[in-house]
Amino acid sequence: MIFVESEFAPLRTVVLAESEFGMPKVQREEDLKFLTPEARADLHTKTGMDYGDAYPENQQAWIKERESFKTVLLKHGVEVLRPRRLTAAEKKAGGDDGYANFFSRDPFFTVGNLVIEGSMRLLHRRMEVLPMRDIMQERVYPEDSIYVAAPRAAVASPDDATHGPGPFIEGGDVLVLDKHIFVGSSGLASNALGARWLEKLLRPHGYTLEIVRLQPDILHLDCALGLIRDGLMVVCAAAFKDGIPDKLRSWDRIDVTYKETTNLATNGLPLSPEVYVTDPVFRHIGDRIASRGVAVEYVDFHITRSLGGSFRCSTQPLLRKS
Repeated sequence: MIFVESEFAPLRTVVLAESEFGMPKVQREEDLKFLTPEARADLHTKTGMDYGDAYPENQQAWIKERESFKTVLLKHGVEVLRPRRLTAAEKKAGGDDGYANFFSRDPFFTVGNLVIEGSMRLLHRRMEVLPMRDIMQERVYPEDSIYVAAPRAAVASPDDATHGPGPFIEGGDVLVLDKHIFVGSSGLASNALGARWLEKLLRPHGYTLEIVRLQPDILHLDCALGLIRDGLMVVCAAAFKDGIPDKLRSWDRIDVTYKETTNLATNGLPLSPEVYVTDPVFRHIGDRIASRGVAVEYVDFHITRSLGGSFRCSTQPLLRKS
């Protein structure tokens, strides 16, 4: 079965990301605003290299982080699927732009029984969906679900800092709350045209879409907001240009600082309304979540976070249903 009811409905089947990254030969500083200064410096030091070749110890630690997370998922009865690795031809096709196979949240996403391939803004991520296609054939094609891809992004001139009109729509910006869909927009990932396309797709299925404007150094909506269970969220109010969405303003909220948001404090993953996963560096946040009756699991995700994503970014559910 393919269905995602909400961000916190019990997680049954999930795609857990691989750990491959080819760093672009030319780093565009305006595209790296969401990273910490340390992470930006690392990328500028080893341009054009495979991350594993540039940082072999970090690569092994990164793989271990994902395996530790997988152990927690399996412990809670979640079926874990993994993408295949990139082929040599796919890596070569990335050219100077680099390549990515490291965050499964963004290149595709699931809303209800619709599985949607996104349209990525950053050039090194444009083909990131390809390693997911085997999973689509094995698990999505046989199901009574809809499988569709967003329009290919327009080709922009090399000096266009916006990367052109898109449309861009990425899973990290898409949060599901039953029939209400929030779509983040900061200028770094999803844009208005991508949201317009998604709204056109979803409206006949009874969904309402709300664009949430973010500060220009916030990559995705899930870097500023996490829905833990009905009525409870972890959030950085300062990350929103227009304040917290009206639909969520009455919710009990666990506030985090802007600096914590940069370090992915809101990007934990609910396994159900009763269980939440985060990094031990955020134990003070986890303690506040636990005080609301939610069990908290901790996995060290330091390397993963240094690359701009965390637990939600590393996963894409195919089945979340009560």
